[in-house]
Amino acid sequence: MKKLLFLLLIAHASLAQKGIQFRQTSLEKTFQEARRAGKPVFVEIFSPTCHVCESFIPTLADARVGKFYNDKFISTKADIGQPATRQFLEKNRLFVPSLPLFLYFDPQQNLVHFAMSTNSTDEVIRHGTNALNPQARSQTMKSRYQQGERSSGFLIDYAMFGRVTKDTAANIAAMNDYARQQQPNTYANQTNWLALQKLVLDYKNPMFQYMLGHLDQYRKAYGAEPTKQVAENVLMSSLYSSRGAQLPAADILEIRQGLVKIGIDQRVAANRTLLPEVSAYFRARQTAKATERMDNQVNSNQLTVPEYLYISRLFNRASPDASDAPTVIKWLNKALALKPSPKEQADLYTELATAYKRSGKPDDAQKAAQKAKDMAQARR
Repeated sequence: MKKLLFLLLIAHASLAQKGIQFRQTSLEKTFQEARRAGKPVFVEIFSPTCHVCESFIPTLADARVGKFYNDKFISTKADIGQPATRQFLEKNRLFVPSLPLFLYFDPQQNLVHFAMSTNSTDEVIRHGTNALNPQARSQTMKSRYQQGERSSGFLIDYAMFGRVTKDTAANIAAMNDYARQQQPNTYANQTNWLALQKLVLDYKNPMFQYMLGHLDQYRKAYGAEPTKQVAENVLMSSLYSSRGAQLPAADILEIRQGLVKIGIDQRVAANRTLLPEVSAYFRARQTAKATERMDNQVNSNQLTVPEYLYISRLFNRASPDASDAPTVIKWLNKALALKPSPKEQADLYTELATAYKRSGKPDDAQKAAQKAKDMAQARR
């Protein structure tokens, strides 16, 4: 029995040696080794709880895959659940849409290629081959797009590359071009449903606009809850992307209406779009609309002291003019009536002093500032 166990261990070790030799060192040390060797780096982003990742283990242990990768790359695995991996991804502005994700870097830690592979030795080798080819790697996609490449497969890959690299503008442009290539009667097919799930980030995309207008068709084909989830994800991605931070108020109102249309409670939808809408009014220098929107929110909800502090600070610091100051003063007095803690009182009086100063009432501002100072000293 012992002899059999020994032979099995030897066989397992032999199999492991034939596959990709993943470094067990940190990502930083892996790149140091790559720079010394003059080789690119292959990083598999995985999770030990991901069953799809587990299914790739035999493929990555295949002798043919191992020979190719061990000759051409310095390889390592990075567990997405580990802080070091998350820090690495954040540092390199990378997003992981699904697992496993294959990332290919030059020795200086510049991303040159990505792949979301099917589980076969030929595909895994093909992705590595593309990573080594300056004309085929993902790094060239932007220039290829600018030069007019518009095949549907390329647009799908470029849109996903935009997601991985957090290039929202590239993703939106690629998916809008892709949608324009499709016939409306194909918008709800399986391929385009997957595109809506994985790639569409802009609620104005023609495929998504079609979905909003034909929700029952999608509910029947893919289920009510998945349809709601996909639509909600697109709407919220539109709202909270870097591009969303510059949307005009009219677009944000459209997103709120879309949320209600897919079944989100009206009050919940209003809460989600509140701050983006107020910020949009500020950008447009429409202080009255921003004040009215926030005051309606105050009057229809029971705010806590920290919430009153937050919105008062927001208006005191971000409002383009002082016309909101009387309303801010009203909010702060409502908060003071809630019997806040001494520290909260000090903070509220500080904001009250700012609001009075903005409204052209220096005496009241001085009194509120003194009250804030007294409250702060009483806490020491």
